[in-house]
Amino acid sequence: MNIIEGIEGDYIETKESNLIFDVKGLLHPNDRKICFLRFYPDPNGDRIKEGIKYSKIYNLDDRYSLLRTKYPKYLFFSKELDLEVQGVMNQDIKKIYTPREYLQNLKEKKNLSKLELRSKSLCEFLIDKGGIPQDLIGITGSTMVDLDKKGSDIDIILYGTENSHDFQEKLPTLVGGMSELRKYNMTEFKSHFSWRVGGSDITFENFMKSEQRKLHQGKFHGIGYFIRYIKSPNDWKGNYYDYNYTNLGRIRIKALIIDSKDSIFTPCSYKIEPLKVLDKKLSSNRIELKDILEVNSYRARFCEHAREGEMVLVEGKLEKVNYKNSLEYYHILLTDQTIDKMLILN
Repeated sequence: MNIIEGIEGDYIETKESNLIFDVKGLLHPNDRKICFLRFYPDPNGDRIKEGIKYSKIYNLDDRYSLLRTKYPKYLFFSKELDLEVQGVMNQDIKKIYTPREYLQNLKEKKNLSKLELRSKSLCEFLIDKGGIPQDLIGITGSTMVDLDKKGSDIDIILYGTENSHDFQEKLPTLVGGMSELRKYNMTEFKSHFSWRVGGSDITFENFMKSEQRKLHQGKFHGIGYFIRYIKSPNDWKGNYYDYNYTNLGRIRIKALIIDSKDSIFTPCSYKIEPLKVLDKKLSSNRIELKDILEVNSYRARFCEHAREGEMVLVEGKLEKVNYKNSLEYYHILLTDQTIDKMLILN
């Protein structure tokens, strides 16, 4: 499988300022990669790379604020996305870090750190017990760019649509029992709750309806892990310029999940049957409820969130999607940790 550089799971280091960005999505403009600031040089930082102290930045608004204040060249308005996004021009890229190359480097490296050893061991476990082809798995996250610290998690990337679905079916047999993999315990779920939905009005009970059954996250030998699935390039529908999105405002609806097979992937997608509008603040009143066909997100926290046949409350940004100037429909995009949501109702 020919997997290009500069897609979801890859990291980018800039020539200027030594900034580290994580790439978002699979489709990008010709002149740059859409990516979001993850690590930046900071004299008070708690991570060190090549003699430079770094800090990790989590909150999306904080990332925009820092770039706007100190590094505005990495912000641009995308007319295709109808949104100001973060990105690095091709000529400003110093290096692209890829998960598969990093895993290969670990196989050849001696004197591995504890996190490197556990990350490599988890990949070997998933290859051996889960039947994953060796060339379709990799390790991403802070350890890939040598900016991990005590308490850092293991971030795994699996490539290929069929490979991902096959592995997801096997995953329940690998988690628990005598396996090295386990789900979070209740204490860990409570900590996870604060990190995932902190600042929102989502209750722990609602959070757990989705979170406690997710298979792509948990603990491996006591270290947190997260598995991210990436579709095969043949299944990346169209290119960046084939899509045009129009922001229409915010909406909250009740809907039925009619297809969740793409919920494991990043970006994730759910096909829905919209049932009722609960609230809206839209720029147009001429939107037919029946034309809202999907819920999508680039945020991994919405992966594996709901299942086919479940009733959900969905709140997020409503966008009109135009594909190749012929197909037109609406979707709800989930981006904001504090105000966007998908809650199971049944």
